[in-house]
Amino acid sequence: MPSWNIHTAHVERLLREEGAEALGIRDVNAFLLGNLAPDIYVGYMVPDTTYRIDYKLTHLAQREHIPLPRHDDFWDFYVARQDHVSDLTLGAWAHMACDHVYNAHTRTYLARVGVQPGERARVGKQGDFALFGRTLDISLVPHVDGALLEQCAEFGPYRILERDVRATVDVAARIVETNRAEHVTDEPSYQLLSSDFFEAARREAHETVVAGLRAYAATL
Repeated sequence: MPSWNIHTAHVERLLREEGAEALGIRDVNAFLLGNLAPDIYVGYMVPDTTYRIDYKLTHLAQREHIPLPRHDDFWDFYVARQDHVSDLTLGAWAHMACDHVYNAHTRTYLARVGVQPGERARVGKQGDFALFGRTLDISLVPHVDGALLEQCAEFGPYRILERDVRATVDVAARIVETNRAEHVTDEPSYQLLSSDFFEAARREAHETVVAGLRAYAATL
């Protein structure tokens, strides 16, 4: 559910507050693209990719109204069991962990306020997430280099082709530009969710990713 401006903001906060070395990140560029990678082949972020992969496969999630990606399963298979883990893979795990936390918070919030799955919930939460994303200051855009393409070609779950990497970078650049042009500085007027909701979800997502990456860095 978090859009790429939210994922990018999480990466920038990790680097700013924790630092790459403390989190076991060697290639910040690959880690940044990894935080976008699970969405590349789903079909709604990057147009005209070489092929499509269903969301339930890219995110290890059940097909539900608000799915919960199984980031722990991804970690167990693609991080814990591997002798070498790429920064792209660490970024993909961070993406899935953030998605899980935000979606779990959304489920709980909608149940508490009595909003049932349906059109109102879909339109309201999508609009609110889009608005929240525009409150965030972001500047990082991944760039294509040999190291990134090598990690994409060797990505464990599926190969990310160069053509699609370049298209992803173009989309990420446009998102940063749009966030700057449409940046929200006043208190947002959310339709369904709330500022407290986003603060709590953002804090837990950050703490979840920090804990996982610090544990990983301790094994290096």
